Amino acid sequence: MSGNDKDFAPLTALCVRNLNDKLYEKRKMGALEVERMVRDFSTNGQTIQIKRILKVLGEDLALSHNPNSRKGGVIGLAATAIALGKESTNYVAELVKPVLDSFTDQDSRVRYYACEALYNISKVCRGFVLPYFNEIFDGLSKLSSDTDQNVKNGTELLDRLIKDIVTESSAFDLRAFIPILREKLYVKEQYPRQFIVSWIAVLDAVPDINMLVLLPEILHGLFEILGDPNPEISKMCRDVLQEFLNGIKKTQSGVNYEGMANILITHSLSDRPLIQYTAICWLQEFVAQAERTMLQYTSGIIDAVLPCLATEGHIKQNVSEAAKHLNLALLNLICEEDDLPTPVLGSPVNSDPAPSSPINSDLQSPDSKVQNPDGSQVVTTGSTIRLNVANVISVLCRMLQHQSLRTRIAALEWLSHLLLKVPNKTFQHVDRFFPVLLETLSDTSTEVVLLDLETLAEISSNPAGHLVPNEVSGQKLGSNSKSKEGQTTPSKSGNKTETKEEEASECKSGLNKYFTKFMKALLDLFKKDQNLLEPEERGYFIIRQLSQLLNAVDVFQSLSQILVEEEDVNFACKMVQSLNTILLTSTELFDMRNQLKSLSTQESCVLFCCLYQSWCHSPVATVSLCYLSQNYKHACDLLLSFGNLEVTVDFLKEIDKLVQLIESPIFAYLRLQLLDVQNNQDLIKSLYGLLMLLPQSEAFKLLRYRLDCIPHYQLATITEKSKGKSLVDQRPLVSKINFTDLLKHFQRVQEKHREARHKLAFRGRALHK
Repeated sequence: MSGNDKDFAPLTALCVRNLNDKLYEKRKMGALEVERMVRDFSTNGQTIQIKRILKVLGEDLALSHNPNSRKGGVIGLAATAIALGKESTNYVAELVKPVLDSFTDQDSRVRYYACEALYNISKVCRGFVLPYFNEIFDGLSKLSSDTDQNVKNGTELLDRLIKDIVTESSAFDLRAFIPILREKLYVKEQYPRQFIVSWIAVLDAVPDINMLVLLPEILHGLFEILGDPNPEISKMCRDVLQEFLNGIKKTQSGVNYEGMANILITHSLSDRPLIQYTAICWLQEFVAQAERTMLQYTSGIIDAVLPCLATEGHIKQNVSEAAKHLNLALLNLICEEDDLPTPVLGSPVNSDPAPSSPINSDLQSPDSKVQNPDGSQVVTTGSTIRLNVANVISVLCRMLQHQSLRTRIAALEWLSHLLLKVPNKTFQHVDRFFPVLLETLSDTSTEVVLLDLETLAEISSNPAGHLVPNEVSGQKLGSNSKSKEGQTTPSKSGNKTETKEEEASECKSGLNKYFTKFMKALLDLFKKDQNLLEPEERGYFIIRQLSQLLNAVDVFQSLSQILVEEEDVNFACKMVQSLNTILLTSTELFDMRNQLKSLSTQESCVLFCCLYQSWCHSPVATVSLCYLSQNYKHACDLLLSFGNLEVTVDFLKEIDKLVQLIESPIFAYLRLQLLDVQNNQDLIKSLYGLLMLLPQSEAFKLLRYRLDCIPHYQLATITEKSKGKSLVDQRPLVSKINFTDLLKHFQRVQEKHREARHKLAFRGRALHK
């Protein structure tokens, strides 16, 4: 026997030559010879000889530099497994490892024969090859994208066999497999992705394997594959995800919702509609199944979902609908329980931590240590998960500035809902979102402005606003006080602090300090953009809506008090003119007009005096207020003082508007009182005063025609009868109003306007020079 024969013993020289031959038929003859020899050794119990053959085949031939030798080696290993039959389970390592190494061979024929060999080995060994499953899976994953079609065909056959083995086995180690599966999910090639998804589907279908337990490990990768440009792969992945979701619906327990929530939130932000839609549908099911467990992810969910409400086009319509349902489901989770203090064992080092990232949970599970983004930690306890209002409000503030109309509307709806369900916790952060709401009043959408006003009105009237610690009081806005004689007089300016009486008045009306802040900010808005005060513009709409949402008297009194202290008298005049027009023409102010008309209560008299203080910025508006309240004697006194005023075009326009209003249904009662000349001589005199101020224009003719309708027989007898008090002047509470002081206040205000005009004229001359 030659030295070479000894090297390959117990294989014969002929057998070795055949296994090394370039012809397949020769190698097949060599393999048959190996099969015969191994069968004989197995029958005789010669295990040492079998191991020697495996060593020759697996090391000498399978690892040879000669590709034909490598082919013969893997074929011989397959023949050995067939010959051993059931006893091959004793030699699994010697059979499988050399073949797996051949999966990466440079020669495509070697790779093909390796697939064929492992197929035959696995067919004999069955479940005993599973300890090498990860290596087999890795090899098959790579071979699935092989450039040689024969190799791919062989891979598919082997893949089906391995799937059958795993399906029938009860010893499959799923946890050991998950790391490599998770790694492979991020490949970009088409065929490996298809291969991996098919395996996940197979494993999920095995009754003894609970893939839901380890779903958080692979969910992110599956969503990555869902966006594959190949429709077939995308559909495969979509079907697998749907099966998982169906399993979650059926199981309803043992599902790690918290391990998957952030993954879904991340993919809800995707720019690919299919991924976005699927992630939102999953989150919707999570909210339905886990309910309040999902509250801790509220800020992240709304950050992802609210922008989706505005998606347009047929493709994204489903995304928009799914987002709408998820948003509603999340809103319904919030209840009064979330307004209770959260039990805490420790407090953060930083008392005002930055809001967490949208994809992080707002709270952790009970009895856990929470790490804030700034590194501070807090230990929470208790079995109830509650809403983190601070994080939600941070997101909503950003959403209020979103370019999408539907997103801004949804953000306002969220804030209104928080004020309703968790008012105490919401008001703890009111200074963060209150300025944003004020800015939103300038929104181009009427619907947004209306919702914004509703939210601001709720803030102004919510009882929780009284519990917020008072800040340093600002300047006094103006108030009404009573003289020692019981007369109601305008207060003098100069008191810069808010009085206890004003605070009590706020509490009595159900308003809080944010109402005054709101009114100040509203006037600042109008001051910056005075075009809003033009008829049919946004300013009129805002005031009218607020008069519906809040008490109209409170709104007008507050605005009036602020305007009394207004330094810019030109703006104050324009604002008063707008408020006066709204007061006289808006249906929302019907009840308030009736109060002013009758002045039958102490409150209505206080209202009149309060409005009068600021109405003095506009002389004509002041007269119209006197007409509305039927204080005709004071209207005459005012008109007599008009001779000292500068009559401008704007002034005459205001008188023109007043004449038009006198002819409107609002002043029908005034026109009827003209029939009773004896008791309304001051009214007639004041109307003639208006007539004398007007040039001979259309308004002049209109008012003259009205005055011509006064019964002449009564006018003729006016001078013959002693003048008594008018019926309206006999109102008991009206008699307590100090009209002398009111007239003096009017004159002081007009003096301010005169000074402002002189300063403006002087400045203009200086600039001209």
